[in-house]
Amino acid sequence: MSIFLSERDKRILEAVVQDYIQTAEPVGSRTVSKRLDLDLSPATIRNIMADLEEIGFLSQPHTSAGRIPTEQGLRYYVDSILEVNPISREEMAAINQEFLSTGRETELLVKKTSKILSLVSRHIGLVLAPRFSSLVLKQLEFIRLTDRLVLAILISKSGVVQNRIIESDQSFSQEELDRFNRYLNDFLEDLTIGEIKTLIVEEMQKEKTRFDQMLTHALTLGHKAFEQGLSSDPDDLYIMGQGRLLDYPEFSDNVKSMKAIFDAFEEKGILIRLLDKVMSAKEIQIFIGSEHELAQMHGWTVIASPYSRRSIPIGTLGVMGPTRLDYSRIIPVVDYTAKLLSRILD
Repeated sequence: MSIFLSERDKRILEAVVQDYIQTAEPVGSRTVSKRLDLDLSPATIRNIMADLEEIGFLSQPHTSAGRIPTEQGLRYYVDSILEVNPISREEMAAINQEFLSTGRETELLVKKTSKILSLVSRHIGLVLAPRFSSLVLKQLEFIRLTDRLVLAILISKSGVVQNRIIESDQSFSQEELDRFNRYLNDFLEDLTIGEIKTLIVEEMQKEKTRFDQMLTHALTLGHKAFEQGLSSDPDDLYIMGQGRLLDYPEFSDNVKSMKAIFDAFEEKGILIRLLDKVMSAKEIQIFIGSEHELAQMHGWTVIASPYSRRSIPIGTLGVMGPTRLDYSRIIPVVDYTAKLLSRILD
């Protein structure tokens, strides 16, 4: 059910959120009154804040304290109130300068990107490296092991290597395998592993009518090499800025919360699943608190965006911080970094 707020209610909710983002402390009606240029008494503001608490947008940690925004209130703020400004010139220059000092190898780029995000956002930077299926093939080699077993070596242009042992329907000499290598490497040059899988299937359909045995055998072996699952490793997730956890007053004294989030960093699989969702969505996503269904990360927000090559999403990057992070500043930082990394990879 959608909730309607008047412009006055929105301004008061916005004032509470913005003050809480800055201080991490409950916000009182007098603080809101000073922040807003409204002809309202603190008592009237207090009543409106009570109404916002009743609908679940604010909560009161202690009866004598002010109020803080709930996850539901933050979601309404992000979706219906927040105005996202363009990235600042200073932040844009800092990001550009950091990338200029980085090589063009994919692994180096994604590692550096997590550091850049942490540095500029002043929170935790996350980058999920490209899946092997999204990398560009540099070389494919078939090596004869036995009559029917062939070792396929796949090497990407960024230097990532995967080996597969495949079983052939018939025996091939190493000389024949070398011919297959030459044909497939010329045919598949500058394509991603994912694009190759699709292209080989298409070519196999065409070859049924060409009766060229060499091409058919090469494509069949190629299909076996590329059809296997392309593995993902926890080491594909780069995290920078974990030390910033100590800067968050809401967590620094909470040993249980700190341990839970360090466990998430250690396991990585939790964060990888979340970032995979972003790659599927193909646009920037904001997960606030329990919205990401990860028990270890309640109280945390992740703002993430896919990055791409040739307009195809190949990985995800983002910023992670407490739910009170500065959304208006972090969203454009994440968006700009994703677009710049995509241009570099192109």
